[in-house]
Amino acid sequence: MKSNIRDIILRIIEFREITGISIDEMAEYLHITSEQYRAYENGDADIPASMLCEIAHKFNVDLSLLLTGKDTKMHIFSVTRKNQGVIVNRRKEYKYENLAFNLTHKKAEPFIVTVDPREDGTRPSDNSHLGQEFIYVLEGLLKVYINNNEIILNEGDSMFFDSTYEHAMEALEGKKAKFLDLLV
Repeated sequence: MKSNIRDIILRIIEFREITGISIDEMAEYLHITSEQYRAYENGDADIPASMLCEIAHKFNVDLSLLLTGKDTKMHIFSVTRKNQGVIVNRRKEYKYENLAFNLTHKKAEPFIVTVDPREDGTRPSDNSHLGQEFIYVLEGLLKVYINNNEIILNEGDSMFFDSTYEHAMEALEGKKAKFLDLLV
């Protein structure tokens, strides 16, 4: 199942308007500027996955409702078969597959993230968000940039970090990298 970022943005706007929350209130809740929040709603800036989680929390809905427009059904467990998660096309640099899109009241959001190699040789753009993040490399070689550090992770390596620090991931050796990403 694929989720288009424009559809997600329209759902966010609708929830914000229904709940009577202003752009300034949303920005304050998310600890960003009103201009940055407007850029998200206008589609001028990529919305980090963790920010989508926070937005869903503000509206008191599950992330899957923002991603798919459908309410979650599972209360005890969720099974996502191989390649059947919700694909979120939101950032050019990363491809996200949500692995627990139909479970209610989650304390964390699990994703499979695929990073294609960069052909232009530039460093990927940084991202930061509330919470913590755990990554486990499933395939390829991954460079993680965080707080003026560069860490190389091989298949089977993992990393847990404070995601309020600016961070980015890059696939190395001209091959894609795939990792399990848990946003807490």
